[in-house]
Amino acid sequence: MGRNRKDSLDPDRYLLCLNGNYYYRRRTPVELRDVDPRGHTVKLSLKTDDLARARSFRDFYEKADDELWASMIDGGDAELARGRYQAAIQRAKALGFSYKPASEVATDQIDAILERVESLAGRNVPKPVVQAVLGTVEMPAVKISKAFEVYRDKIVPHQLRSKSAGQRKRWTNVKHLAVKHFMEIVGDLDIEKIGRDDARKYYDHWMEKIAPKVGKPSHSPDTGKRRVGDLRVLYREYFAHLGDKDRDNPFDGLTFKRKGGKRRKRLAFDHDWIVGTILRPGALAGLNEEARGVLLMVADIGARPSEICNLIPERILLKHKIPHLKIEPDDDPDAPREIKTESSIRFVPLTGLALEVMKKHPHGFPRYRDKEDTLSATLNKYLRENKLAPTENHSVYSLRHSFEGASSEAPTIYRRALLRWRSRRAPSR
Repeated sequence: MGRNRKDSLDPDRYLLCLNGNYYYRRRTPVELRDVDPRGHTVKLSLKTDDLARARSFRDFYEKADDELWASMIDGGDAELARGRYQAAIQRAKALGFSYKPASEVATDQIDAILERVESLAGRNVPKPVVQAVLGTVEMPAVKISKAFEVYRDKIVPHQLRSKSAGQRKRWTNVKHLAVKHFMEIVGDLDIEKIGRDDARKYYDHWMEKIAPKVGKPSHSPDTGKRRVGDLRVLYREYFAHLGDKDRDNPFDGLTFKRKGGKRRKRLAFDHDWIVGTILRPGALAGLNEEARGVLLMVADIGARPSEICNLIPERILLKHKIPHLKIEPDDDPDAPREIKTESSIRFVPLTGLALEVMKKHPHGFPRYRDKEDTLSATLNKYLRENKLAPTENHSVYSLRHSFEGASSEAPTIYRRALLRWRSRRAPSR
């Protein structure tokens, strides 16, 4: 009521901050401005400078207004709707007290206890408000699977708004994988009841995969670190969302470190292999035009495959005095896209093979736009099936590392600049 889908995804919708204090401000639907006595705009002070608390108060007001306006439009009992509205307002005001279980309220200073009790005296206060103030509301049992849905739908949407649809899907799948594994190994427990033993059981599962007592490892320390870390974040953010920011986290301190503290270096193709095998006449004939174009670009300029396949026409400047590509995020709200790191933003000059490829694809590679996983699978499968990779551990991404290590007259610092990798040391003078 009175909002669109885009508004509903904004975590700070209807919030206005003035001089450090938050207000609930919302326009009355046009068709109800002569009916609602509050007029054109509803504006109420939330009497707080805390954003999390302001959001909580806003939720009460928002729901109350939705119900009130729906009743007015449908011709329902307006007085009943206003009664529900006033009850919601009372509850919002009552929640000005931070919620504590009754056992904790009882241990407060006597003045703090009396303040809570006196706030309820002398008026007909709805039962939910009394429960909220006195701490008699039991926390509902929420499975970790449901907690993840709250995390995905209520807590992080603002963090995902700059991602493309494909990026959001991949992000969600990766985060959900940790929850899925936890449910398989430990169970779909109530998140409130997950203890250190449960977290250790999950951690031990990954330890066995990373450093098995018998046989070879099936996973890297990085994988285990991500899976446990994702649950640590989920647990922390879920309870912070409920106002319990200081809750002990059973996943704290459980992590995995790489041997020697270094990431395993990706393999690179030898220059002779690239020229004599991958780029030999006819070697790439079985690939479709766009996949072949992306592979050639990666081999020639060392860009990430995702950076090439997601180029839009506005980022391909072939008519410029120096033809080049602009690698940068897309901030179009209808088609946003993040890039890997801020340092990845750069201009890439086009010469030789890369220039010829982009002349054939001046509009980019729409077949694989926002589908870099499909592109990588296509290219890696082709390299393996056509014996264009010297080992199973070589991939299309190895071409990027080949560029950085290639024999060239250009100093390493300049090749790294084109790749946007950080140089470990300053160039020698």
